This record gives sequence, structure tokens and C-alpha cells, in this order.
Amino acid sequence: MSLDRQVIQTLEDAHTIAIVGCSPSPNRDSYYSARYFMDQGYEVVPVNPKHTTILGVAAYSDLLSAHESVGAIDIVNIYRTSEHVLPHVEEAIQILPQLIWMQLGVINEQAAQLARAAGIPVVMDQCLRATHKRLRRLEKT
Repeated sequence: MSLDRQVIQTLEDAHTIAIVGCSPSPNRDSYYSARYFMDQGYEVVPVNPKHTTILGVAAYSDLLSAHESVGAIDIVNIYRTSEHVLPHVEEAIQILPQLIWMQLGVINEQAAQLARAAGIPVVMDQCLRATHKRLRRLEKT
């Protein structure tokens, strides 16, 4: 795991995580991650245009609607395939999260460059939940 200090600090300070592509199915990684972060005390904001609630909380059709309703979003965690990431990153730039995270297997250099040019750090091809668990273990040692 190679994360810079700014990313680690953001993970430590964050309160709200939008999960783009969050699924209501317990068999999906996005659902499992949302549940994990809720259990850790984060406000989780599901973003999925096909659902109005996921895990008992309001789900939003897009990041702009979510931001308008809940306010500041610290981390945008993207569970979409690489070719579908760009529009979500373009939306994220408009709401200025502290961090954009693309899940394991998700890589989009064009989207990452746009976000970084807007001053938003980006992590690609890593699991946020696994990284968070690892950092928690390191804090305890």
C-alpha cells in the first residue's frame, strides 16, 4: 500500500463517503463496503439512479443531488467500471470532495488527470475498505 500523507490524513478526517454505484444487494462489494463504513461511524451516501434507498438511507441519482441534500462529501468512492468513471469524476469536481477513490480494478487516467488538475487527490485500483482496515490495524500497533 503506497499512499501519500495527504490521502492518509483525509481518510482519518473524513466523515461522509459517497459510494457511486452502491448496490442494494448484500452480495455486491459496494453494499458490503457501505455497510462497513456505516458500522465505522461514517455517513454513507449511496449514489445509484435505480434506487431511492439503500441500507435504510436515501440514495441519490447523482453526486450533485447528493451534495445538494447532504452537504459536504469528503470522499467519493467509485464502484463503476473504468469506462464509466469520467462522468462521475466530472460531477465530483463540481462538489470538491477531499478525495476521489476508484475501487480495485478501476483505472481511468483521463478522469484522474482532470481531478488532480482541480486539486483533488485520486487513488485508483485499490479497495478503500481494505485500505481503511489496514490503516486501523497500523494505528493499534
